[in-house]
Amino acid sequence: MSTDTHAAGAHGHHQEGGHSHSTFSGYMLGFVLSVVLTAIPFWLVMSGALPSKQITALVIMAFAIVQIVVHMVYFLHMNTTSENGWTMMALIFTIVMVVIALSGSLWVMSHLNSNMMPMHQMSGMK
Repeated sequence: MSTDTHAAGAHGHHQEGGHSHSTFSGYMLGFVLSVVLTAIPFWLVMSGALPSKQITALVIMAFAIVQIVVHMVYFLHMNTTSENGWTMMALIFTIVMVVIALSGSLWVMSHLNSNMMPMHQMSGMK
């Protein structure tokens, strides 16, 4: 197999796969979105703009999920047409895993707080 045939075959494979390539403006849009999606939760925590800690935690989790999707779309180039739709399946799998990890982490932290730090419950007894 000659080098020309190999190069032509490899080039043809990339065309059929429908790989997504981004432009500079696409990368900049992804960067700006990631900065905004980082700055807003930081501001919410620092300013105490929301009335309760639970609402703040839920809003931050929502921003985290959106930011992961932004990174996957703008920087990992996942869409419905690339790789015959398998990248979309990877996106769905990632979202499910992130939701499980975030909700599990909050559940564990909540139970650790209530079981290991009972001082706030005992203070009402005095």
